[in-house]
Amino acid sequence: MNAKAFIMAFITIIIWGSTFAAIRAGLHGGYSAGHLVLTRYFIASSVFILYALWPGVKFRLPKKEDLFRLLLLGWVGISIYHIGVTFGEQTISAGTAGMLIGAAPVFTALIAVFVLKERLGRFGWIGLGIGLAGVVLITLGTAGPSLTISRGALLVLMAAVATSVFFVYQKPFFQRYTPIELTAFVTWAGTIPFFWFSPGLFDSIQHATMEAHLCAIYAGVFPAAIAYVTWAIALSSGNASSVASMIYLEPAVAILTAWIWLNEWPSTLSLIGGLVAISGVLVVNVLDKKPLKVKKKTA
Repeated sequence: MNAKAFIMAFITIIIWGSTFAAIRAGLHGGYSAGHLVLTRYFIASSVFILYALWPGVKFRLPKKEDLFRLLLLGWVGISIYHIGVTFGEQTISAGTAGMLIGAAPVFTALIAVFVLKERLGRFGWIGLGIGLAGVVLITLGTAGPSLTISRGALLVLMAAVATSVFFVYQKPFFQRYTPIELTAFVTWAGTIPFFWFSPGLFDSIQHATMEAHLCAIYAGVFPAAIAYVTWAIALSSGNASSVASMIYLEPAVAILTAWIWLNEWPSTLSLIGGLVAISGVLVVNVLDKKPLKVKKKTA
C-alpha cells in the first residue's frame, strides 16, 4: 500500500469505526432499524446529488452497459451490508458489531485472489491470520464467557461478506469512473431498496430524540458519503487485499467510541485483541513486500 492509499484508508476506518456507536444511539433514541438506514442513505444520496449538480463540477453519468452491474454492486455493498449491520445492532453491542465486521479482510483477500488474481506474499497471509486472531479475542472479550452466535451476529457477519464482495468488484470500475462518481452511483442504487421501510417514517422522526436526529445526520454525511469516497480513493490507489486489511483497525475504533459515547466499557481481552489486530495490519503493510514465488517443476 502506498502512502495515499494508507492515509485515505486510515481516515475511512476512523469514521467508519464511529458509525456503530452512532447507529446504537439512533436506535436507542427512537428510530427503528429500517427508518434509520433509510434516513441515513436518503441524506447520503442527497449529498451526492448536490455535488453532481454543483456548478463547475464535472460529473459523468454511468454508461448504459454498466448500469445493471452498478445496481447489483449498490444492492450488495450498500443495501445488504447496512441492513445487516443496522438490524444486527438491535441485539448486539456496537463494539461487537465492529469486531465482526473486522472479519471482512479475510473474505476480501480470498475473493481478490480468485477474481482479481491478486497474490499476497507469505507475510500477507500471516498478517491476515494475526488480524483474525485479534478479532476473535475482541469477540471473546466483548461477548463474555457465554459466547453464542445470535441472530444479530449472523446479520453482521452477512454484512461482512457483502462488503468484501463490494470491495473486490468495485475495483475494475475505477478504470472508467472517478472514486466519487462510483461512490455516488452505488449509493443511489443502494438507497432504492431502503424505501421499503418508508411506511411510518415521519412518525418515527417526530418521536425520536435530538441525539438520534444528530446521529442520523452524522451517519448519513460522514460514514455513508464522505468515508465511502475516501475508501474508494484508497482502493483505486492500492492492492484490494492490503487496503482491506486496514479494517482490522475498525473494531478497536468501534470499541473505543462505544466506550466514550455509550459507556460500553471494553474488557482487557478486547483491548489485547485490538492490539493484535493492529499488529496484523502492520505485518501486511510493512513486511509483505514480495509475492510468493512458485517453484517450477523440472521434467
